Amino acid sequence: MSDQYQPQHHGDGQPNAQFGGTQQYGQPPATGAHGEPPLWAPWYGISFPKAFARFFKKYAIFSGRASRSEYWWWYLWAAIIGFVLSIVTGILIGATGTTTTTSTPGYTGFSTMSTNPVVGVPFWIVGLVLLIPTLALIVRRLHDGGFSGLFALLLLVPFLGPLAVFVMMFLPSNPEGARFDRPTGSK
Repeated sequence: MSDQYQPQHHGDGQPNAQFGGTQQYGQPPATGAHGEPPLWAPWYGISFPKAFARFFKKYAIFSGRASRSEYWWWYLWAAIIGFVLSIVTGILIGATGTTTTTSTPGYTGFSTMSTNPVVGVPFWIVGLVLLIPTLALIVRRLHDGGFSGLFALLLLVPFLGPLAVFVMMFLPSNPEGARFDRPTGSK
């Protein structure tokens, strides 16, 4: 049996397009359940809800690649989660009372700091839960662009580092990124 992947064909003799309907570089891996690519492969054109589920299936997997759609759909999910947590925190601040401060004579403003330190706990818990899988997704997205995952260390450089990584997340897939794939069951 050959280790070379043989593409599946439609009735018209044309090979199936890689996940998401558009052919990327190389030959696509065989699909798993429900036409989904295996976890080690990037999923081009993934849908919004499936990106959420796939993010957690690959919780701490730093090897392999992630397509732009995998990354950006998760980015949207993270923004929605952050918005909901902001609302919850606002409700908790309102329920526990706010501290009033006077910054200039004659003006009284409200601070967003609560007298109850427990108010920020939801943000901390969710942030800690999502830290490792988010870093893993960033590394896999860098791999898909053909970069080493070590470029994620740029996130530690104030301002310009995160900006550089943010720009790299927009770059298209690069065939050189296939070197980071680790198909399950292969040698």
